[in-house]
Amino acid sequence: MIWICFAILLAACFAAGATGGMFPPGDWYDRLEKPNWTPPNWMFPVVWTTLYLFIAYAGARVAVAPGNSVAMAFWALQIALNTLWTPVFFGLRKMRAGLVVLTALWAAVAATMVALWQVDLVAGLLFVPYLVWVTTAWALNFSVLRLNPAEAG
Repeated sequence: MIWICFAILLAACFAAGATGGMFPPGDWYDRLEKPNWTPPNWMFPVVWTTLYLFIAYAGARVAVAPGNSVAMAFWALQIALNTLWTPVFFGLRKMRAGLVVLTALWAAVAATMVALWQVDLVAGLLFVPYLVWVTTAWALNFSVLRLNPAEAG
């Protein structure tokens, strides 16, 4: 049963990730000034693919466990917010609104991690790299906004 849950949750993750193909960074983002610590472009799909596997597996472990309702509610919230950021930042080119979404996503990922941890330690630990990456994304979004105030949207 865990593998069926994993497949369903992985489909949700890759649906969220598909927004990257629908709203690619493009010329607008390429022209923006970015901090010197910006990860290289090739790193984003590699990291997100890995994280989506972790996120889905963590969710699947907890989906079949008793007492999972709060953790799974937070899991749903974080994937919804994850889905929202790319269209807001790259589609609408709204850097401030993107930062608001990332702030909410960070809180949702942290809450999900704690809720998962309370049900299944491994599931909670699988969310640690995700929280680190969302922290990095928040710092990058903030820095790009600060470096490009005329493009803030």
